[in-house]
Amino acid sequence: MRFIPPGLIVALLLVLIVSQLCYAFLRYRRRAYIPILVMTAVGFGLGQFWDFMGLPSFRLGQANLVPGVAFALLLQPLARFVPRPDRQPKEPPREPRPSN
Repeated sequence: MRFIPPGLIVALLLVLIVSQLCYAFLRYRRRAYIPILVMTAVGFGLGQFWDFMGLPSFRLGQANLVPGVAFALLLQPLARFVPRPDRQPKEPPREPRPSN
C-alpha cells in the first residue's frame, strides 16, 4: 500500500464521484455508465496533463481538481461515441427439441 501514491487514490475517487454526478444530473438520450466513466477518466487525465505542463490549477492533494472536472464535463457529450459491447448474443438461441 505504501507504493501507491496518494494522488492516484484521490484521483480515482474523484473520477468515480464526478462520473456518478454526471450520470445522475446530465441529461442525454441514451445513457450508459461505462462511457461516462471513460470520458470522466480521460478528462481527469487531461487535467493531470494540464498540471504537468505547469499551467495554473487548483489542486486537491496531488490530484488536479478544476481542470480535471472542466475537461470531464466538456467531454461528456462524446460519451455516446465510446464503443460498447452488444448485448445481443452472437448466435441465435437454440430451439428446444420436441419431446415425443
